[in-house]
Amino acid sequence: MSKIICLILGGGVGSRLYPLTDERSKPAVPIGGKYRLIDIPISNCINSKINRIFVLTQYNSASLNRHIKMTYTFDNFSSGFVDIMAAEQTPTSKNWFQGTADAVRQSMHHLKNHDYDQVLILSGDHLYQMDFLEFAAYHSIKSADLTIATIPCDAKDAPGFGIMKVNGKGFIQSFVEKPQPYILQNWKSEMSPEDNAQGKHWLASMGIYLFKKEALLKLFNDNPNATDFGKEIIPNAIKGGMSVSSYQFNGYWTDIGTITSFYDANLALTGPVPEYNLFDKENPVYTRQRMLPPTKMFGTTTNEAMIADGCIISAKSIDHCLIGIRQRIGENSIIKNSILMGAQRYQTMDEIMELGDNPPMGIGSNCYIDKAIIDKNCQIGSNVEIIGGEGLEDMEADTYCIRDGIIVLKKGVLIASGTKIGLERKNRIEKAEAKIKSKA
Repeated sequence: MSKIICLILGGGVGSRLYPLTDERSKPAVPIGGKYRLIDIPISNCINSKINRIFVLTQYNSASLNRHIKMTYTFDNFSSGFVDIMAAEQTPTSKNWFQGTADAVRQSMHHLKNHDYDQVLILSGDHLYQMDFLEFAAYHSIKSADLTIATIPCDAKDAPGFGIMKVNGKGFIQSFVEKPQPYILQNWKSEMSPEDNAQGKHWLASMGIYLFKKEALLKLFNDNPNATDFGKEIIPNAIKGGMSVSSYQFNGYWTDIGTITSFYDANLALTGPVPEYNLFDKENPVYTRQRMLPPTKMFGTTTNEAMIADGCIISAKSIDHCLIGIRQRIGENSIIKNSILMGAQRYQTMDEIMELGDNPPMGIGSNCYIDKAIIDKNCQIGSNVEIIGGEGLEDMEADTYCIRDGIIVLKKGVLIASGTKIGLERKNRIEKAEAKIKSKA
């Protein structure tokens, strides 16, 4: 069996996920109520018996580093590890990571003391379940220098990905990064009848690469100024005559790259049989063990809801929601189509008493929240309305942002009792403006 070492890319600025990435890196963003995005690729590795893992970090990495340190500790009789590999200035490079390929290139010297012949490179912000041993076996059968995991996609999604033209033998003939729609006809691959019937004529890169050690080192030596895998390293590998194969994956996979994709992926988990299975006992998702008490609920009706540990809930109803750890919700509040990330700690009674007129962490009484993402540690008073939906323009205020109709409260903000955010406020403004115009 090949000796595999894994490098997980810790992500850049993550501007499309702002404000969730204002104080944390993309892989540190909470998901599924109790996990973080980095738990997904690490869990896939552990479930695939790959236990030598480096996480390459640079931007806003403090919370990610802390989570990894407190979560992934192997016993003394194992050679496994999950280690942080932070960006650093060295005698050979004075720059921070300039891109995906540059991050790996600058980190290769740390692998000299490890015995390996394959390098698995993953992204830290995707949601999927994959057996990397099957992936590695396919790579071996193909005798490939590089194997790229690919997923079928349609014309709507293709311009957002790296697209490969793959022949009938499974080898990649050419590669283009984020092609313009007008050239897509030239980038169709040989697909199954099922994929063709769904309009999926293209194969998109999943950002999952398995390199032979020698091939990766050669590509770095031959392309010393290349900083990105998709734009430079992969096309140059193909042009240079390397054997590059496509491993077609037909399971669930999504890139958590925007507020909308984050919102949709989380709420999809609340369905009866979601495509991403958190209940797979053979492939569990690992995360930090916080030793929290069970959640308590008082008179709350719930429908299509996932509620994490340690919550105290007196809401009137929770419908199609994902509720994170230590979340408090007051009496008669209605929560719909929303993601509540919870809190990082419990406040003591003394702390709550010292707040005076300010609300404690959590959501007060008689609130109405619909189509919103509430980041951790928010203090929301009573009689607050936060209503997202179509018709809201993208904008940013001190305490929240609106992205594609989704209202995102920033981490740790205070929302005073009686505050109205979103459609109700918009409707009142429109009525006031119309009234003024009618009098003019």
